[in-house]
Formats: sequence, C-alpha cells, structure tokens
Amino acid sequence: MVCVTVAPWPSVDNSTCDHCGAHVTDRFRRVFGDDGDRPHRCGDCDTYARLSRGSAASVDVSFPDPETSPGRHGGEGDV
Repeated sequence: MVCVTVAPWPSVDNSTCDHCGAHVTDRFRRVFGDDGDRPHRCGDCDTYARLSRGSAASVDVSFPDPETSPGRHGGEGDV
C-alpha cells in the first residue's frame, strides 16, 4: 500500500524574481509579491521606492525604472 501526503502549500516554486532570477525570501514574496505571492521585481533589480509602491506585484509606478534610467540604484549615470 502506498500512502500519499498532500502538502498544505502550493508546489509551485516562487522563490526567484520573475524579472532577474535572484532569490527572494518567503516573507518578501508575501509582502511585496502579487496576489499569488509571485515576485515580479526584487531588491536586486529595482529600487525600494518602486518596490514599496507595488512594482514587485507588477503594478506600474511613477518612479523611474533603474534599468531604463542610468544613475539609479547604483548604476553609472552620464557625467
């Protein structure tokens, strides 16, 4: 006889950022991710100002994206 246990959590692994592939914690996913706890952006690829306004939940925010705005989030800007 084979016994099968059903896990009380989903088997989908959302422990990486959908945008850059960096590891994110369960807490980050719950706090900043979308309704399915899926992180679309993380601290490695986005700024805290954007994350705190919903960019990790795939919400369009008014702050400049660090990938398209040089000089933000540690990048080198035009001098």
